[in-house]
Amino acid sequence: MVLGIESSCDETGAGIVRDGKLLAHVVASSMDEHALFGGVVPEIAARAHLQAFNPVVREALDQAGLRLGQIDAVAVTTGPGLSGALQVGLAGAKTLAYAAGVPLYGVHHLAGHVAADTLEHGPLPTPCVVLIVSGGHTSLLLVRDLVREPIVHLGDTLDDAAGECFDKVARIMGLSYPGGPAIDRAAREGNPRAVDFPRPLTRPGDDPYAFSFSGLKTAAARWVGKHRAQGLDLPVADGAAALQEAVADVLTRKALAACTAYDVTTLIVVGGVAANSRVRALAERRCTAAGVELRVPPMTLCTDNGAMIAAVGDLLVRSGAEPAPLDVSIDPSAPLEYASLTPRPQAGAGARAA
Repeated sequence: MVLGIESSCDETGAGIVRDGKLLAHVVASSMDEHALFGGVVPEIAARAHLQAFNPVVREALDQAGLRLGQIDAVAVTTGPGLSGALQVGLAGAKTLAYAAGVPLYGVHHLAGHVAADTLEHGPLPTPCVVLIVSGGHTSLLLVRDLVREPIVHLGDTLDDAAGECFDKVARIMGLSYPGGPAIDRAAREGNPRAVDFPRPLTRPGDDPYAFSFSGLKTAAARWVGKHRAQGLDLPVADGAAALQEAVADVLTRKALAACTAYDVTTLIVVGGVAANSRVRALAERRCTAAGVELRVPPMTLCTDNGAMIAAVGDLLVRSGAEPAPLDVSIDPSAPLEYASLTPRPQAGAGARAA
């Protein structure tokens, strides 16, 4: 029985997994508090985690019909993420592990997103291509054994992530926060061909697997500014649909190209932006045409949650991995190299990966 704790941003999550099976999944979000400011405020997030931690863990245990003494291991996100938020989760997880007398495992947040798919579709195929798309990350990975082998980065975003682009453009258009769901809703009434937004890094000679959404964000901002400067009504639905189409086109085009180049027959799309309806639909269409299996977790497992961290912890336990040391710390900017992340504090420096 592995209890997973997630607190890297604005969701406090607790999940329980046993042998790859999800037993409990509870999330408390402070999103409404951040919406007042148009984005996540780190101090508010940390305080929200302090308030939600115990109730969320208690509810997860109740959901699984367990007592803390029946937990065999605790897994916790140790990076990347907001420093204060990560500290709250790690302190709580250390306390639980100590109280229960069980080992603690530090987990890389992005590896958690990858492992989330196993809770719905079973073990990851070997190898598989994974597209991680969220508010802070856009990466294309080649994954073999998630917890035993290094994770190969085929490409990453050079600037803004896809979700960040959605959030910023939504704000410019006057839509609500978070921007991803707001763009998705507005796009339902729009024409995706109404605006010819650019497809970044898709020209011959460009890095085939790298991403860049800063220029797309700027193009959308200029489109909005042009309408307002001329006193014209802003066709928000058309702009949202065109923006969403551009993002989905770039993401799926590069992901399928990677599958072809590396002779991989399974594409897994994870992260918050994996909940976007157009990303899902276009990925499904292109995968079907290419003879590639598409795996996308359910909506509830796409956004940050403790279940995905428990899933990595479960895999680590079953692989015989070493638990985290007692002085395990956090690394807010940890690169994704391995699923296990056990940074140690260093004198005179911030927490860094060991």
